[in-house]
Amino acid sequence: MERTTVYFEQKGKENTAQALHIARERARELGIRQVVVASTHGRTALQAAEVFRGTGVDLIAVSISAAFDDVGWTLAPGERSGMEEKGIRVLTSLHALADGISEGFYGENTPGNLVANTLRWFSQGMKVAVETSIMALEAGFLTAGSEVIALAGTDEGADTAIVIRPAFARQVKDLRICEILCKPRIG
Repeated sequence: MERTTVYFEQKGKENTAQALHIARERARELGIRQVVVASTHGRTALQAAEVFRGTGVDLIAVSISAAFDDVGWTLAPGERSGMEEKGIRVLTSLHALADGISEGFYGENTPGNLVANTLRWFSQGMKVAVETSIMALEAGFLTAGSEVIALAGTDEGADTAIVIRPAFARQVKDLRICEILCKPRIG
């Protein structure tokens, strides 16, 4: 198989529309019915809802953990309901690669953070796309063993899209990144 990966010259939200269209086209080609999108305040998820409208794709928005409420990064009730009104399923939970309690005791030197930092070598969006797909699977929002598309970005918007077969956290070695659809060239 020969595929093209799109490399954006810059990271960030200015790539969102193109990343979403790339993801929609690949979902159509592969018959993928589930798309995970990272969305802190709902803007990226609402944009995704417009792009995927009429495709029959189940759109799942994964927001940042409530642990970040003290810095203003969490989803407001109106933002959540706005997405749900558009048919988007919304998930807020513990970050899959954060290692929760272990991180509280040991700081950043945990297995999850090692994986997270390795994925950041590709892009911030790669780390978040992998993490949110694990979170959505753990919550029962995804079909285990199925390929999905996951989108995420750097700070805001989406600049990375992948085809992934997520695994449950306890089986993370079974996770597979099948295709990199787009990402920032320099992250």
